[in-house]
Amino acid sequence: MTTADHTTAAGIRQRPRLRAWTRGVLAGPLAFVASWILMAGAALYLPEGAAGIDNLVFPVVLFPLIWAVLFLYALLDRRLLRAYVVIGLVLASHGGLIAAHLGSVA
Repeated sequence: MTTADHTTAAGIRQRPRLRAWTRGVLAGPLAFVASWILMAGAALYLPEGAAGIDNLVFPVVLFPLIWAVLFLYALLDRRLLRAYVVIGLVLASHGGLIAAHLGSVA
């Protein structure tokens, strides 16, 4: 085995490792942050209910489910770029909703 063959084989081995790291970052911290932002944004568009606190309680109670869905989606989607786009859209849409609400309050 020559040196060129060895570096080619090492390069092929490093690509799946990079893919695993990028998927781990997406499924770990980014899915967690996206679920927090989604939980905060959901309080703005859910109805208040009879006591006026349902829009606050439901996102908090459903947070583990939201995080689990985003986590499993990030792990199971075959296309890594599509998973980044979906979670990025969740972050952008709910982050924009929160920013617009905070801008209108101030």
